[in-house]
Amino acid sequence: MGFLNDPFMVRALIAAALVGVTAPAIGTYLVQRRQAIMGDGLGHVAMTGVALGLVTNTSPVWMATLVAVVGAVAMETIRSRGRTSGDVALSLLFYGGLAGGVMIVNLGGSSTSKLLGPMFGSITAVAPEDVTAMALLAAFVLAVALGLRRQLFAVCQDEEFAKVTGLPVRLLNLLIAVTAAVTVTVAMRIVGLLLVSAMMVIPVAAAQRITRGFAATLGLAIGISLTVSLVGTTATYYLNAPSGAAIVLLAIAVFMALTAVSAPLARRRAAASRAAEEVCTRDDVTV
Repeated sequence: MGFLNDPFMVRALIAAALVGVTAPAIGTYLVQRRQAIMGDGLGHVAMTGVALGLVTNTSPVWMATLVAVVGAVAMETIRSRGRTSGDVALSLLFYGGLAGGVMIVNLGGSSTSKLLGPMFGSITAVAPEDVTAMALLAAFVLAVALGLRRQLFAVCQDEEFAKVTGLPVRLLNLLIAVTAAVTVTVAMRIVGLLLVSAMMVIPVAAAQRITRGFAATLGLAIGISLTVSLVGTTATYYLNAPSGAAIVLLAIAVFMALTAVSAPLARRRAAASRAAEEVCTRDDVTV
């Protein structure tokens, strides 16, 4: 446990824990509504915010949050209109954000190497003020993802039914998009903007291998994400490697392991279901 004597490592572990909890909390809804790619797109958009923060000597985390939220609103507006040209518009937004970040850094006289940390994550990049900002943003994400879970689940399951029940569907959709944008910036320092989408999706997909029901999937996904985030961050302390890559590779390993376990588990469930049906059939015949 000697690594805990380094202040930067303590900050990194706190940041990793925040990422581990928040990413699947909102990612579960994105997977439910088949919008897993949203996190990746918002990561590209947030790059412009990081560049603006570097050039203006302001907090890259808060600036990335601002730009990512604006991008999320634009994405949700495009999605809600449902036009065939929406994919093209989203592509322009995604790649324009990435290219804009690189261009702004160059025009500001900085080196593009400064973007590598935010792109792929770095445990040494977590400053004390970053932990404070991430904690505040994570509190917002959890308040929305857990506090409004029933309403958000209803919207993700069936928007038309949600409208009939009187839920503010448009507002809730916008809230999901904004919360996803905030989650991207929470994960920026540890996982990186280009890999954050993986932490929104892979732990959820892994949990779905062996769970039934939304609540069970959400709980297990958070557990998986928290574990791989802490283990991956600790591993990079000794390997001197990008933390984002280590965390994502661990998440993939867990997914593969649970996929291997889920096959025989599914067969046993199917056999138990058939046995129960046979018992019911015999009882009906006896009666």
